[in-house]
Amino acid sequence: MFLGGRGSAAQQPEILEAAQNEREVTLTTYGRVTGKPVTVTLWIATDGQRLFVRSGGGFGRDWPQNLVARGEAILNVGGHSIKVRPRHATDPAEARAVSQLVRKKYGFFVKASKPDQPLTPGEQATFELLPSD
Repeated sequence: MFLGGRGSAAQQPEILEAAQNEREVTLTTYGRVTGKPVTVTLWIATDGQRLFVRSGGGFGRDWPQNLVARGEAILNVGGHSIKVRPRHATDPAEARAVSQLVRKKYGFFVKASKPDQPLTPGEQATFELLPSD
């Protein structure tokens, strides 16, 4: 099922539910130089209205660099393929809140910073995935 352009993720409860229940999803980005599709397996988190992914390796990994450079990707979750665009979560409080969502879902080994500390690499490469038209 392809749901690109059908409103926000908050209006797609089946996507939010799949994101909550799936352990891993795939995200296809496009190479910054080659333009070729590159698919990675990621963890996903939701606050019940929005979808978030982050790179534990920060911007040292190719996929977040590709995501920013191209501004689009394909999210595959729970049998759904959705065209998405990223919104980089640059607010430290938001990035830390997403870390808490990820820790709750995946465990305490997920690194999260405290308000008086610099953001972790994963927090620096945190993205909300928005449906693309």
